[in-house]
Amino acid sequence: MTAKVHILLVDDDPAENVILSALMRKVASYAITLDYVETVEGALDFIRSSGVPLDMILMDNRLQPQADFRETVPELRRVGYIGPIGVISSSINDAYFQKIDDYGVDFRIDKAELDPTAIEFILQEYVKRDVSAGE
Repeated sequence: MTAKVHILLVDDDPAENVILSALMRKVASYAITLDYVETVEGALDFIRSSGVPLDMILMDNRLQPQADFRETVPELRRVGYIGPIGVISSSINDAYFQKIDDYGVDFRIDKAELDPTAIEFILQEYVKRDVSAGE
């Protein structure tokens, strides 16, 4: 039985939504619903008004014009989102990535490392509720 999970992707590049959607369809043990917004404001609106319980948020590190996770993730936490937030970036080597815990980030991953196996591992690690109940 495939577990159902709901993920919100926040990325200012629509191509990332296409790429991640394709990758997530290849994850066999989860039926993933992926919603997509381009801005932090879109994510805040989604959290406040969608009524859809999210299992995870994947947040691009840099959203235009210049905000990085140190500015964006705390905004998501301030509106009450308590689930896991992962930051995806084309480079996670910058020193400030060592301080992710200070900003409410649960994990970080390089975009080049995202594949169906990595996505499945992340879900197993961070989605703690009983998703096998067919919710």
